[in-house]
Amino acid sequence: MAQEILRMEDITKIYDNGFVANKNVTFWLNENEILALVGENGAGKTTLMKVLFGLETPQTGQVFMNGEPVKILNTLDAIGKGIGMVHQHFMLIPSLTVAENVVLGVEPMKNGIFDFQAAVSMTDEVAKKYNFNIDPLAKVSDLSVGQMQKVEIMKVLIKGAHIIIMDEPTAVLTPQETEELFEQLILLRDSGHSIIFISHKLEEVKRICTRVTVLRHGYCLGSYELADMSEADISRLMVGRDVILKIEKEAPTVGKNIVSIRNLVKIDSTGKRVLDDISFDIHEGEVIGIAGVEGNGQSSLSDVLSGMDGFTSGTVTLNGQDIKGKTVHEIRETGLAYIPEDRMVYGCAGDMSIRDNIIADRYFRGEFKNGLFMKQKHIDEIVNQYIKDFEIACDDLKEPVRMLSGGNIQKVVVAREFTSGANFILANQPTRGIDVGAAEMIRKTIVRKSREEGTATLLISADLNEVLECSDRLLVMRKGKIVAAFPKANEVSEDVLGEYMLGIRTMTAEEMEGLL
Repeated sequence: MAQEILRMEDITKIYDNGFVANKNVTFWLNENEILALVGENGAGKTTLMKVLFGLETPQTGQVFMNGEPVKILNTLDAIGKGIGMVHQHFMLIPSLTVAENVVLGVEPMKNGIFDFQAAVSMTDEVAKKYNFNIDPLAKVSDLSVGQMQKVEIMKVLIKGAHIIIMDEPTAVLTPQETEELFEQLILLRDSGHSIIFISHKLEEVKRICTRVTVLRHGYCLGSYELADMSEADISRLMVGRDVILKIEKEAPTVGKNIVSIRNLVKIDSTGKRVLDDISFDIHEGEVIGIAGVEGNGQSSLSDVLSGMDGFTSGTVTLNGQDIKGKTVHEIRETGLAYIPEDRMVYGCAGDMSIRDNIIADRYFRGEFKNGLFMKQKHIDEIVNQYIKDFEIACDDLKEPVRMLSGGNIQKVVVAREFTSGANFILANQPTRGIDVGAAEMIRKTIVRKSREEGTATLLISADLNEVLECSDRLLVMRKGKIVAAFPKANEVSEDVLGEYMLGIRTMTAEEMEGLL
């Protein structure tokens, strides 16, 4: 019989605005287990873990550790009780070394001064104990994304955590880096740690966890042995309906060039070539996917194509028009729809209503205006239809966007962009951090628009399953260059893709000729 190390009993958390994030949730964790915590966006996963880590105080409920009731007052209290949290977005200081980052909060001192050598020794000890192959003297800014993830785990371990919460730990890792992480998590489990693994990647949940706890709409639907469940079973519990995990699509009917990129170079403010002589075309009716470890030029390419940033040399044409010097608005009017990487910063205005966010790119058009006044009734009818079509869960169209879950905020952005009438969709991480139900809808719509409406689509995603499922052609970016091109995405494996992303394999210019 497994020994229970943690129990959260009847946790209810209601926010000041009346939103019920958790309702009578009971959750438990056993010694030496990796437990999956899954649910749609807004299901209550993050709130429940914030309660456990001392970031939120519940209205009702009790936490037990080793059978004894405990109160977790704040994060320091949680850390003192052996609970650590590895956040989805890294909390590292790039200009400091690995050792300096790892000991933050538990800095060794000597004669009142920070003891750097002691910090290096402490870090080296943790690295060797858990088989983290990482140099304590390396600058964090020089590390790969996978190495940064290890530093975050070491920060938690050095503070004595026995219970480790991991929030979407593989979101930005290659298959090879994910394998390394899984080896380390299994080593941690076998050396006496218990891990709560939050993920939307159900194949990973099945691989590494023994049990899964499912939340939906703030309620716990129960905990299940994963040996008895398929990915489809888990997604059905999360969403409340069957989810299509594989996208069936016919071959594309490729038309004329919509976007033409030639010898594109962008040099950033530090003098680094973040885009290095990139050339390729995007045609009517096709979805081109771009894979790559984050930070290899994908974001810079997205910024250039959307008009958010300029470029140094080369040409970019959209529907035959050169975009150099054009504003974001002018590029959008030329035929661009844009789903940005950060939905809260660039994709929407949080305090504005769903209605105002959806018509933000078209309020000036004649069909929405009657002289100086807006046609409010007409706008409301259209927006209500979009709320229905894109399955946006909300009270009504006047609700501020910030009140929605992450998945529903993304649906608002997608509803605006996919109905804009544009023939080029630039989708940068369109399903990042959202649940399987919302992701399924967005992916199917991307493919459907290319097939039925002939849109040209550029899909940039850290989710390799997504680029392989949705793309027709596939490109790999590394260090600002295109290092591989595949004419049929469905004929490439994740492992092969990972090797090109990490630089283990490369294609010559001759091999890529005719594929761009």
